[in-house]
Amino acid sequence: MDFLASTHLHITTWVVALILFFVALAMSNSKVVQMILRLDYLLIILTGVALFIKGMDYGEGMLYGLKFIAGILVIGMMEMTLVKKAKGKPYTTFLVLVFVFFFIALFLGFKLPMGINFLA
Repeated sequence: MDFLASTHLHITTWVVALILFFVALAMSNSKVVQMILRLDYLLIILTGVALFIKGMDYGEGMLYGLKFIAGILVIGMMEMTLVKKAKGKPYTTFLVLVFVFFFIALFLGFKLPMGINFLA
């Protein structure tokens, strides 16, 4: 469990997810990339849950909970964006929501005690 609760592993998984998301968004037929991205979502959630459990030791439970919810919303909006694009429907709203929730999660992640404090 300690290995999964690594901030660096979690950051690596969501950086890979962002790269795969933009690759899938740029491609016209991105089924394989989407399947790899969905596997990466599972890794993000797994490392996120491990970090959430570890974060309970820091006494900032509510903020870690909000970050967890924001992270799940990022994944949901990424998936909705790709599904809307594949169906040929407008997806700009979902794309904007991806960035909004991503920056909320990013801000909380860097602000909380287990994060890398760029905001000091």
